[in-house]
Amino acid sequence: MRNECKIIAMSDIAAEEVRWLWYPYIPYGKVTIIQGDPGEGKTSFVLAMIALLTRGEPLPEEAAGGEPVNVIYQSAEDGLADTIKPRLERSGADCSKVLVIDESQKDLTLCDARLEQAILETGARLIVLDPMQAYLGDQVDMHRANEIRPMFKRLCRMAERTGCAVILIGHMNKAQGLKASYRGLGSIDFRAAARSVLLVGRMKDSPDIRVVAHDKSSLAPEGRSIAFALDAENGFQWKGFCDTTVNELLAGEGTVQTKTMRMEEALKTMLTKPVSVEEVFRRAKELGISERTVNIAKKNLGVGSVKSGNQWYWTAPGARM
Repeated sequence: MRNECKIIAMSDIAAEEVRWLWYPYIPYGKVTIIQGDPGEGKTSFVLAMIALLTRGEPLPEEAAGGEPVNVIYQSAEDGLADTIKPRLERSGADCSKVLVIDESQKDLTLCDARLEQAILETGARLIVLDPMQAYLGDQVDMHRANEIRPMFKRLCRMAERTGCAVILIGHMNKAQGLKASYRGLGSIDFRAAARSVLLVGRMKDSPDIRVVAHDKSSLAPEGRSIAFALDAENGFQWKGFCDTTVNELLAGEGTVQTKTMRMEEALKTMLTKPVSVEEVFRRAKELGISERTVNIAKKNLGVGSVKSGNQWYWTAPGARM
């Protein structure tokens, strides 16, 4: 008996636009990989992003937010009670919208039917698996393309059916001098299947500043790199766009400078005494810095506001009029 061969004409396919959770970094209905060396801030970056999404606030450098969304977050390395939830709370996430598939009876894998079931039941717009290597299953060799391809194909089809954005967080291997394409753990088919790949790292001369660089973008022009700060004293802080390249990030060389960081330095210089809000924004205009960036810098530094008469002033943290 002959197998039926069904032919589809492209003229019969309705064209659709790509929809974005975060343009041009994370598309809906597709797989995005976020990778970097251990300890570089991949999980912190994703949790900070989840906090904004669950509150309906704009993602970095976006003009407006949207409706708060449900997010499914699976972690195989960190405890939910003693690590993930405290970090979400510190980020300001709405934890009622951060959901977890119970793996106490059965471990989850990338092609597990529970992924789609959970997305459909909760209406989640994003699902995160951290790290992706932990969700391959015991019988899958991550270095064998013939084992990785069918698993990723099923995952990609699930993402497309549900319209949910899928983020896989991955570690990188220790090989030096290789292109980012070959630094991910396991088969290069991981990268090939993903429509977007983001690289997280830091510079040698600024260890508290981390950078997210767009290493692969199949559906839109690559986005600019985005910096964030991560330290014990101040926690996580968004720092805005920078010009760091993927190659610079891999080498850990170069200097990170953003408009947010420039505004922070300007505020530190100005706030040796209380300064009127008008003067602050006048200086920001001279520097070509937007009102939103000024307010981010103010929040990052913990700058105070005080009213005297009919005039508002900004003060250094802890200072008084």
